[in-house]
Amino acid sequence: MEGERLASPARSSGLPAGGAGGESPGVDAPLLGSSGSSTLLQAEVLDLDEDEDDLEVFSKDASLMDMNSFSPMMPTSPLSMINQIKFEDEPDLKDLFITVDEPESHVTTIETFITYRIITKTSRGEFDSSEFEVRRRYQDFLWLKGKLEEAHPTLIIPPLPEKFIVKGMVERFNDDFIETRRKALHKFLNRIADHPTLTFNEDFKVFLTAQAWELSSHKKQGPGLLSRMGQTVRAVALSMRGVKSRPEEFMEMNNFIEVFSQKINLIDKISQRIYKEEREYSDEMREYGPIHILWSASEEDLVDTLKGIASCIDKCSKATEKRMSGLSEALLPVVHEYVLYSEMLMGVMKRRDQIQAELDSKVEALTYKKADTDLLTEEIGKLEDKVECANNALKADWERWRHNMQNDIKSAFTDMAEENIQYYEQCLATWESFLASQTDLHLEETSEDKPE
Repeated sequence: MEGERLASPARSSGLPAGGAGGESPGVDAPLLGSSGSSTLLQAEVLDLDEDEDDLEVFSKDASLMDMNSFSPMMPTSPLSMINQIKFEDEPDLKDLFITVDEPESHVTTIETFITYRIITKTSRGEFDSSEFEVRRRYQDFLWLKGKLEEAHPTLIIPPLPEKFIVKGMVERFNDDFIETRRKALHKFLNRIADHPTLTFNEDFKVFLTAQAWELSSHKKQGPGLLSRMGQTVRAVALSMRGVKSRPEEFMEMNNFIEVFSQKINLIDKISQRIYKEEREYSDEMREYGPIHILWSASEEDLVDTLKGIASCIDKCSKATEKRMSGLSEALLPVVHEYVLYSEMLMGVMKRRDQIQAELDSKVEALTYKKADTDLLTEEIGKLEDKVECANNALKADWERWRHNMQNDIKSAFTDMAEENIQYYEQCLATWESFLASQTDLHLEETSEDKPE
């Protein structure tokens, strides 16, 4: 099997990268306090998954491309594209259920990697069966993401967890790291399944249903290495050329993405630091209580008081653990997912600009009659349709993404607020109970000291 290569023993904390924050930012919202940003340390990262097979991400197979593809080989009219991309509010009739579970480690003489079981249950007629079970590795997920971006360049593809890890952390394949990645891969596939267009992509279906050898064969279909390199060079050239005039609505969209990226990244970094500090505080709390128990052995008059304090610390420590667990499982992954989404959005805007830049270059060539006029006119007509399709697809998907993002962020912060209220109320009740017991004890002692 192909996939992640382990060049050297890798280390990872297994702690989920994430963050906390406030309200969903708008285009004109001010940036968060810049004074604190200077103290943020940039983590050095190590890419452990470089593989020549990654070039397969750019392969194409025209016979398997989705009908919504923007490939120059398959021009699509704007009307037909909009008819196929349905973003209207529709009843939630879910017919595709995907579960990612049972990670399994594989060790060979040249690499170590993890595969995940993927169970798919569906009632769709285009599937040969109602249930499928396959195993996939991270490399396969990368391939799927690349194929989706290739077939739908201006749709917002859900992000994958990063390929790299942070240097200096614990073992890469420990249980925490594997579980964090499993949850992210599970969300990735279900985001695709819930998307009104991506869910019907042919490569997505192959990913869910094909056995390992079938998937490997499917990956190898399409243009050769030189053709893929040519496409990449051409895309880079168009990117360097840029666009002459980006439509105003996409200028506003780009501005929003830049501000959103700055905010969500800052929130993510600060939240990770806060989580780390609170984790250290929790560890100290666990050691703090027993010290009072030991002390009570040598202080007869303070036995009840010291044991009461130890009990309070123990209860608060357990409450802190529960709150930290909720933070790491609910809020942090949500915020970090949208950090990755911000990077995906930048890529979408770049691909939209490349499509427009290709049209601009043809129009410029026609203006200066640098090539056959009739041929250029025909190409321009096809590219104008392609640009309109790309723009309409992005505008529709953008509204859908904004709606989902706002719901996800609001839900995550609301859950965090409820967790905090429960935590502080529990700790407050614990210490109030201790104070009440000490008051009662003092009254009893005073009563005993009074002469009869």
